Amino acid sequence: MKLQFGSYTVETSNDDKLLFPESGISKADVVRYYRDISELMLPHLEDRCLTLQRFPDGLGEDGFFQQNRADYFPDFVGCKTLETAAGEDVIDHIVVNKAAALVYLADQAAITFHGWLATTSAPRYPDRLVFDLDPSQDEFSEVIDCARLLKEALELSGLVPYVMTTGSRGLHVIAPLAGDQTFDEVREFARDLARATAEREPQRFTTEQRKKARRGRLYIDIGRNAYGQTAVLPYSLRAIEGAPVATPLEWDELSGGEISAQRYDIGNLRRRTAQKEDPFADFYKRKRSASVDRRKLDDWRLKR
Repeated sequence: MKLQFGSYTVETSNDDKLLFPESGISKADVVRYYRDISELMLPHLEDRCLTLQRFPDGLGEDGFFQQNRADYFPDFVGCKTLETAAGEDVIDHIVVNKAAALVYLADQAAITFHGWLATTSAPRYPDRLVFDLDPSQDEFSEVIDCARLLKEALELSGLVPYVMTTGSRGLHVIAPLAGDQTFDEVREFARDLARATAEREPQRFTTEQRKKARRGRLYIDIGRNAYGQTAVLPYSLRAIEGAPVATPLEWDELSGGEISAQRYDIGNLRRRTAQKEDPFADFYKRKRSASVDRRKLDDWRLKR
């Protein structure tokens, strides 16, 4: 295929190669998906360092993660050089600011796009906060219940919470941030809210990092809120047969028992976006600073 994006041309190759062999999903299908979703996805990619999950020979063979921008990438695939978390080295990171770059990387068999929680212009000041919720024992209802509690805690703290499926096992609860606080400050804030949420239902939820100490409870994971860490980006495909999509949701969609982590995929996501407005359309217009009102949070934490 030859695809035109303004003055940029992307010529794809090996279009018939099956990247999802059991599902019959080809590289051309993946390229078309990212072309069609680019308008919704680009706001979450722009000015952000990426980690790609690539499968040049399809899911039946080993894939790999890629942070470094390859020398052979065309000029319209951006680059940002930043030091590692340890500060001992630098990495020339991949940055996607154009639809042409997104589609080009899809043609390079990049299936999943993970992004930093801060922009390249302020890499140590996150503009997103993420709570990662995976079921402890395949009970998705506990993920939904925990997400709703985190929504309450975030709203109590003056932030605007959003929710999305991860396309893998669980949900991400996300809030846009003003970008005026460091990762350390934001992580401490996230820790306070996670602990308060776990204390609301201590038999079901926990902040214990050690698996043995969780005793079958859902772990409220705040670990992605750190310099150099990534989270799967909205509308990214996942490297799982069926090509599920990390899908933004409206909060009321958590009711009714129809939502699961892999509810939407490359086959039905287009129909959803054609029928429904983007739940994350105003995400970056609702940035707030993270701050805890201790009295309010303590009162909320003690409710049963």
